[in-house]
Amino acid sequence: MQSRRERREVRPRAGWMVMGKGAGGPSALEVGKILVVFLCLFPSVSLQCKILKCNSEFWASTSSSGPEEEFCTALRAYNNCVRRTARTCRGDLAYHSAQHGIEDLMSQNNCSKEGPTTQPRARTPAPPPQLQPDSQERSDGPEQCHYERSLHRQASPPNYTHCGFFGDPHLRTFSDDFQTCKVEGAWPLIHNKYLSVQVTNTPVVPGSSATATSKLTIIFKNFQECVDQKMYHAETDELPAAFADGAKNGGDRHGANTLRIVEKVPGQQVEIHARYIGTTIVVRQVGRYLTFAVRMPEEVVNSVEDRDNQDLYLCLHGCPANQRIDFRTFRARAVEGHGLSRTGSPPHGFTYKAAMAKCKERLPVEDLYFQSCVFDLLSSGDVNFTMAAYYAFEDVKMLHSNKDKYHIYEKDTFGSNAAPRGSDVFSLVLLNFLAVLLFIYSPLPTSSSLC
Repeated sequence: MQSRRERREVRPRAGWMVMGKGAGGPSALEVGKILVVFLCLFPSVSLQCKILKCNSEFWASTSSSGPEEEFCTALRAYNNCVRRTARTCRGDLAYHSAQHGIEDLMSQNNCSKEGPTTQPRARTPAPPPQLQPDSQERSDGPEQCHYERSLHRQASPPNYTHCGFFGDPHLRTFSDDFQTCKVEGAWPLIHNKYLSVQVTNTPVVPGSSATATSKLTIIFKNFQECVDQKMYHAETDELPAAFADGAKNGGDRHGANTLRIVEKVPGQQVEIHARYIGTTIVVRQVGRYLTFAVRMPEEVVNSVEDRDNQDLYLCLHGCPANQRIDFRTFRARAVEGHGLSRTGSPPHGFTYKAAMAKCKERLPVEDLYFQSCVFDLLSSGDVNFTMAAYYAFEDVKMLHSNKDKYHIYEKDTFGSNAAPRGSDVFSLVLLNFLAVLLFIYSPLPTSSSLC
């Protein structure tokens, strides 16, 4: 007869075959990972279906080995969580797969459906005495897992760059270009040898081109002996303080703690520190939408794998020309009163002057962060966008390496030193042509008129 410990070690190999019981399939924990990835890749899982949260909690509670009773307790808690999502997830493939998987796991581990569902207080075992002196080394990891330490001693200090994505949505690229874009649907922000970032933007107001970020997925790729591949996924009202597998660091490798998640404000702000690539990421939920900000070395920014498609990565090259919105044209129409409803009132509750006054409360400097705040209030009427612009600028102050470039003004983007656009050249030629016509056809002044 096998001891409980032996059964506990065998249990993960028993497998979870969703379409039936068997001993050759993936483990329960592997299935948890598969389900989480499945949910991130298929948009059929709506914002209301919280099956992702159930999977993450189950994975987190079973990521370390323990008594069989604790596993059954976690499984019952998982079952209860899935049952609570029945109304919003009914008809969803991932939901029904989880149901069948739970039944299989309960059968394989002889777990009864009745019993406690609350996990006991986690016990943190003391490390073996021989490992205690090396605890600092374990947390720091090897030298190649620290970006700045791994650089050659004679090398110049790395140049850090910043990218931000927020609001309706507004983009600050790694080269400090500032753009307002449409970009509805899924778009890649970053894709290089070390990580990928993708956002999904949904309409803010029905019938409007205004969009904002409702989903964000970040994938950190395997890197030497530092970190395992990790995925972070956030969406509206779901800003987890852990990776999709429930872990808060880079896995089991020697430099795992050079990738860490830190929850700054529960449900509102999360920071991800990837020291092995010198990168810091800030994800926030402001109102119902997400914001993204990153500080990254220029060398990492330019480590693009697929150079044929690098123009698609928004943080690197900005939004495609056909997806950009001209700030100046929009503002001019707002100042002139265009876009008012039939009753003569603003369609979303803010006049241009009222929007400016509201944005001044948080953003006293009339830079492009201020202008983006005004734009968002006029296009959506959602006052939460005021805070989105405010926090985006706070992230700039925290992440940008050059304090002289914190503020960006319109002259920086559309200044006289910039090359004129096609429409500007056409307007200039037209004005010159009209001036010539006026000179030719206007009557010459008489001597009396000169007097």
